[in-house]
Order: sequence, then structure tokens, then C-alpha cells
Amino acid sequence: MPETAVPVDPRRWKALIFIALAQLMVVLDATIVNIALPSAQRDLGITDANRQWVITAYALAFGGLLLFGGRVADLFGRKRTFVIGLVGFAVASALGGAAADEAVLLGARALQGVFGALLAPSALSLLAVTFTEAKERAKAFGIFGAIAGGGGAVGLILGGVLTEYMNWRWTFFVNIPFAVVAATGALLVIREPAGSRNPARLDVPGVILATLGLVSLVYGFTRAESDGWLAGPTLGLFAAAAVLLLTFVLVESKVKAPLLPLRVVAERNRAGVYASLGLAVIGMFGLFLFLTYYLQIVKGYTPVETGLAFLPMVAGMITGSTQIGARLMTRVRPRLLMAPGFTVAALGMLVLTRIDLDTSYPALILPGFVLMGLGMGTAFMPAMSLATHGVQPRDAGVASAMVNTSQQVGGAIGTALLNTIAASATTAYATSHAAGARSADLLKLQAMVHGYSTAIWWAVGILALAGAIAFTLITTGRPGGGSPVASSDDAAAVADDEGRIPVLAH
Repeated sequence: MPETAVPVDPRRWKALIFIALAQLMVVLDATIVNIALPSAQRDLGITDANRQWVITAYALAFGGLLLFGGRVADLFGRKRTFVIGLVGFAVASALGGAAADEAVLLGARALQGVFGALLAPSALSLLAVTFTEAKERAKAFGIFGAIAGGGGAVGLILGGVLTEYMNWRWTFFVNIPFAVVAATGALLVIREPAGSRNPARLDVPGVILATLGLVSLVYGFTRAESDGWLAGPTLGLFAAAAVLLLTFVLVESKVKAPLLPLRVVAERNRAGVYASLGLAVIGMFGLFLFLTYYLQIVKGYTPVETGLAFLPMVAGMITGSTQIGARLMTRVRPRLLMAPGFTVAALGMLVLTRIDLDTSYPALILPGFVLMGLGMGTAFMPAMSLATHGVQPRDAGVASAMVNTSQQVGGAIGTALLNTIAASATTAYATSHAAGARSADLLKLQAMVHGYSTAIWWAVGILALAGAIAFTLITTGRPGGGSPVASSDDAAAVADDEGRIPVLAH
């Protein structure tokens, strides 16, 4: 074996089970609470004005602290932060499930976000440094990509079952066994490769600027949804986010040990992944939200029936990720999977723009879901792998955090942007059709469906743009093709001397 070769961990596939389980828990939590929210609101007496904070408290903490969590993982060890994140997430979930009032529930959600920001980048970076051989990496990231893409829909299903047959508190308590099993398995099985930490001092100014900037950005989109895009507080938050994040970039270019080394995001292929993935999540989150309301309010589905209706999308994501993406990733260039994947997902969205009051699920919604799932699964798998491929081991945590950051910020933007578009279209339709309406209730439903359809049209365009960005910016060759990828030792030397990092062969 060459001296620079990294020893293969014989327990790596067992480790994947527990890494994937932790990732599933985090992704589930992003949507499982949505279906339970009406029940929790009634039980705890949360006002309509404050109910959004059950979602926003988590999003602000999680999105704002992801880069910090990734850097902590690089500094103190990914296995350690992985286990701490799991234990903390379980404790926060227990507090949320046992909450007796609104304040405790909101505090628990914020605490979940804090530990999720430690857990998510640790999980992805552990995967990145554990699976380095091209074919094995493709299989591992195929599984991980399927979970990342389909976990949100699974959360809708599980949330419906728990809410309808038990109560909303179990949408929190269900995280505890996930965390206990994953943490126990991590302690027994996961081995972090030696020499993969980044011992440089923590960039405190970078932490503060990045956290405040991302929080301002996420909160700005949340306020845009409730107050309007041109409201003073909304514009003020966007302006603050711009100033803070621009200052963050300036600081990172000057300090010796930056929180986010600019080499991680300046590399063309990773920049393409972060941008296209963030845009794709904007469209996907909007779809989950609108079709959940459409199926329950317009079609009269129960929470469980709504969750089960999303199963074909989950199956499509798993198939696209493990059977298409994983099998083809070592044979074709990543952009030839990502761009067509996002395009197929956009076609699925296009089908769903035709929803109406009497739309047939088997004839229209089902094909749309299947196309969405296949497309997103095929695109997510190479995106997850490419986002961390060729990164120095010491930067794996922060590169992984950037993947999660693009998804989290994309989700917040998607919810606010598409909600605002849908609300405006709904209001305009109701106003223009009020005179000839046969009944107020019928007009309300028609206006609602028109609003959803309009927003989904926007999501079609956003997904098409994601495909175009992936095809244009991602120019790397297939893994294992062309010249070999530099070893981690070579990478460290190049980075130390010239500020560059190796990437896939072009």
C-alpha cells in the first residue's frame, strides 16, 4: 500500500447505518412538526401570530449556527461533536414533548436547532472522510442523498400517523430512540481517520458575523412572509444581513485561520453545488407546504392519508438516488446527473401546476410526485458527494456545513417567497371573481388552489434555473476518471503553500 494511502475502516458500512440514522432524524424534524402544529397550538394556547415561531425558532438557530458547528467538528473531532449533537438533540426533543406552555416549546425548538447545527455537518463530514474510494463513496452518498432528499416527505407521513393516532407530543419524543441508537452505535463503531482535524484557533469574529448574518437573512424572509417584502423591518433585516455577510467575507480573506476558508466556496464545482442545491430546496419545500394544505383542506384528506400520499415521491427519491445516481456516478460527469435530475423534477412540478378542485390523485398528482422524486433523488446524490469531494480532511466539517446551510437557507427562502406569491395570487383571484361567485366557500377554495398553482409555476422556473446552474458551473469529470485525485497529505501541503485544494479531474 502506498505511504499516502488512507487505511480502509473495516467497520465503515456499519458506521454508515448510524450516520444515516442521525441524518434521518434531523431531516424528519424539519417537517414532522408541521403536521402536528395545529394540535400543539390548540393544546398550549399559542396565538396565530406566534405559531410561526415553532418553525422559525428552529430555523434561526439551525441555519445561523451551521458554519460554527462545522468548524467545531473540524476542531474538536467529528465523532465527538456527532455524539454531543445527538445527546443534545434528544434532550431538547424531550423538553419539547413535555412542554407545558408556549415558552418552553419555543425554547426547546431553538435548542434543537443549536444541537442540529452541531450534528448535521458532523454527520456529512464523517461520511466524507470515511468513504474515499470512488465506487464505495457513490454507494454511501446514494444512501445519504436518498435520506436527505426523502426524509422531509417521510416526516410528513410520520407526523400524520403520530398526530392522528397518538398526540402531537410524540413528534418530539420519537427523536429520542433515534438519538440513543445512533449515539450508541457511533461510540461503538465509528472511527474518525487520524490527522483529519483542523487544530487552528476558532475564528471568533467570523463566528459572530456569520451567525448574525445568517440569522438576519433567515429572519428577514420570515418577516417578508408576514409583513411584506417592502416593510421597514423586512428591508432592515435584509440590509443588515448583506452588511454582516459582506463583512464576514472580508474578515475571512484576512484572518489566518478563517471559520470558512474561501477556498472551499471559491472552487467552481462546489460553488455550483451550493447554488443549485439551495435553489432546488426552495422549490421542493414550497411543494411540500402547498400540497399538504391542498390535500387536507381542498381534497379532505386526513393527516395520515396526506402523509401516505407523499409515499410515491419518497420511493422515487430513493430509486433516483440509489439506483440511478449511485450506479451512474462513477460512469458519467456529475452535471450529467444533476442537470437532468433537476429538469425531471421541474417537469414533475409542471404536471402539478394543473391541480384543481376535482383533480384525480392517480391521474395527475401521482405522476407529478414520481417525477419529482426521481429527479430530486438523482440530482441530490452526486450533489452531496461532490460538495465534499477533494476537500482537505481538515475542511470537511465546514464544507459539509455549507451543504446544510444552502439547504436550510433555501428552505427558509422557499417557504417565505412562495407563500407570499401564493397569498398574493389567492387575494387577486378572490377579488376579481367575487361578483360572479356562486358561494363564498367555493370561491375561497378556488382562490386557494389558484394561489398554489401560481406558486408552483414559480417553483418550476426555480428548479429549471437550478439545472442550468448545475450544467454551467459543474465541469468536473466523473470520480475515478482522468488523473487521480491528490491525497490528503498532498492536499494539506498544497493548501498550506499555495492556498489551493485538489478537486476532481477535469
